[in-house]
Amino acid sequence: MKIGIVLSGCGVKDGSEIHESVLTLLAVRKNSADPVFMAPDVNQLDVINHPTDETSPEKRNVLAESARISRGNINDIKEAREKDLDALIFPGGYGAAKNLCDFAVNGENCTVNPDVSRLIYDMHKAGKPVGFICIAPVICAAVFRGDPGVKPKLTIGTDSNTAAKLEKMGAKHVSCQVTDICVDEKNLFVSTPAYMLAQCITELEKGISNLVATVVKIASK
Repeated sequence: MKIGIVLSGCGVKDGSEIHESVLTLLAVRKNSADPVFMAPDVNQLDVINHPTDETSPEKRNVLAESARISRGNINDIKEAREKDLDALIFPGGYGAAKNLCDFAVNGENCTVNPDVSRLIYDMHKAGKPVGFICIAPVICAAVFRGDPGVKPKLTIGTDSNTAAKLEKMGAKHVSCQVTDICVDEKNLFVSTPAYMLAQCITELEKGISNLVATVVKIASK
């Protein structure tokens, strides 16, 4: 089984959340599936000095930075096709809201990277599951905003402000605890709060392991 893992850089404040990404990889392997790492070949919205929170004037490439997590084994998402995957998972981190879409800037009026949007749409059309971790559910809500046939059921945990923005995009938000998951059985979307709520990596691991196992189970049917 091939599970696509879509990364958005390297580091919680401007890319993929590294703990979430590595735990996703670990869970995929534990479920006897093969990870297929991918990311868009675009510049990051910004580069953040993680100890100081200061914005750096330098430019970094999302694909190149994501390759740090995948140990170099990564593909441009532009080349990814639904037919080659059994499922797709998006770890969180601000990169999901900055580099895969522009939710961090435009909120409920955000747009999604066209290759990210295409792949999610194609997976959904093919009846294959897609998992969204932490803030990544905003991507799903944006992709299907205005589609009368799809009203995604998603969770980002319990944050009322972000939940309200999800619902403005046409999604249904479900409050969820950090170790739990939200399963949209109609649309085959699975989400978990992760570091939207987690206080430690052990809490994080439970939710992500549950999400990955559920995604694999759905994909196996």
